[in-house]
This record gives sequence, C-alpha cells and structure tokens, in this order.
Amino acid sequence: MTAATFFSSAPSRLSQYYVLTKPRVLQLIVFCAFIGMVLAVPGLPSGAEVLKMAVACVGIWWVAGAAAVFNCLVEKTIDAKMRRTSWRPTAQGQLSDRQALAFSVALCVAGSVVLYVWINPFTMWLTLATFVGYAVVYTLVLKPLTPQNIVIGGAAGAMPPVLGWAALRGDVGPEALILCLIIFLWTPPHFWALALYRVEDYRKAGLPMLPVTHGNQFTRLQVFLYTLILFAGCLMPFVYGMSSWIYLAAAMVLGVGFCGYGFALWRHYSDALARKTFRFSLIHLSTLFAALLVDHYVF
Repeated sequence: MTAATFFSSAPSRLSQYYVLTKPRVLQLIVFCAFIGMVLAVPGLPSGAEVLKMAVACVGIWWVAGAAAVFNCLVEKTIDAKMRRTSWRPTAQGQLSDRQALAFSVALCVAGSVVLYVWINPFTMWLTLATFVGYAVVYTLVLKPLTPQNIVIGGAAGAMPPVLGWAALRGDVGPEALILCLIIFLWTPPHFWALALYRVEDYRKAGLPMLPVTHGNQFTRLQVFLYTLILFAGCLMPFVYGMSSWIYLAAAMVLGVGFCGYGFALWRHYSDALARKTFRFSLIHLSTLFAALLVDHYVF
C-alpha cells in the first residue's frame, strides 16, 4: 500500500479499529468505573482527584478496549456466522489477525502504563486481571464449554466499580464489592434476554448458550428468577448505609420494572418482548448507577 492510498483510507481504517473496541459496551464500563471513583471520595473531589479520575478512566478504557479487540479476534469465525456480529472488521477480514492483535497489545500496554505510573500499581494489576478474566477465561474457556458461561464469566464484567474505587483509594472496600455484586447479578438476565431472541445465531455458531442447551422456557424462568435476586441485591447500598432514600426510590422503581419484564417474558414470550427486556436492562443499570451519583452529592 502506498502512502497516498493509506492516508486516503485512514478514516475508514481508524473506524474499523474503533468498532473493535465495542464502544457502547466501553461507555457503560467506564461509567460504572467512574461511579466507583466518585463513591470512593467523600464529598466533592478536589481538582487533583478530578484529574486522577480522568486519567484512571482513560487507562481503564484502553485496557477494556484491548480485551474487546482480543475477543473480536478470537471469535472472528463465530462472529462471521452470527447476524449480530458478522459486520465486525475481523469477521469480514477487513483487518488481519496481526493488525487486530497488535492493536489489542498496544491498547493494553498503553492503558497499563497509564494506570501504573499515574494511578497506582494495585489498580493496574486488578485491571489486567479483569482483562485475563474476560479475554482469556471467559472467551477461550467458558463461552464455548458451558451454558453457565455468562454467570461465571460475569465476575470479570462486574469489576469496573472495583477498579474505580481502587484507583482513588488504592484498596478494595465493601462499597465497591456491593456494586460489583449488583453488576454480577444483573449480567445473566441482561444477556439471556438477548440470547433468547438471538438463539438461532448461537445455535448456528455452535455456542452452548442457555436457550440452546436448555430451551426457551427454562431460560425465561432463569431470567425472571435472576431479576428477583437482582432486586434484592440492588437494595444493599441502602441497607449498608452507602446511599439514602433517593437511591432507594430509584432502585425500587427500576427493580419492579425489571421484575415486571422478567415475569412477562416468562409467562408470555415473544422476540419483541425479549428485545424490550434487553433494552430495559441497559436502562436499569445505567439509571441505577446514575441514582447513586446523584444520591452521593445530595446527601
């Protein structure tokens, strides 16, 4: 490729690299990490703490992006078989394995350096452990082997608040673990709602997702039961004393809404309802954590 050709195609190439980082997922990851940072600082943060939060978000963003790129690389054959993911540059062959791997390594190294030098080594090691948990343990081991992949592997996806807390405090407090538990309990009903209306994609790809191995009705029941457990888990910040009535009100409304979707999905299934449940799950988590943010500064 000549220099002129490279630069003329640079915007397209950059967009291909960008989509490999799964930007929508990254936004939620960094937001949850940011909430962990905010809750780690009593009252309003100082200027130095705000700067530290910004730098930590960048470091976490890059390492999480590296994990997403590695996931796309490893699953390129699977992605090519699924309508939801067949457009990814790795699945279409628009980016080579070497290019994707180099990008993943570069992001991981850059993010790790940022966290080690400007935040603290503890946060860097926790973030790298999360990378390994998602990119290696979940993607390479759990996902192709067990229908409980999303439950076990959800531990890695639940880590952002812990990373955020560690970035500001240098340790892991019970408040961060409570937030981690909430995301851990949220992940199965969130992901299984998606798997229900994408079941043929997963069957075609040969992945043992719960609707494939145990059927539609069993999965719907699991979604509903997990929304009930999640409802109880979401009350823990108030019970523990890390939030007030503002958060409790939001948790109650959102919890009832998610349980309502779960019950309706169990009793009267349709693909359209599964899509609505999946979309509501995203609203549930983002609004719940936003309520924590508001509550933290109001009281």
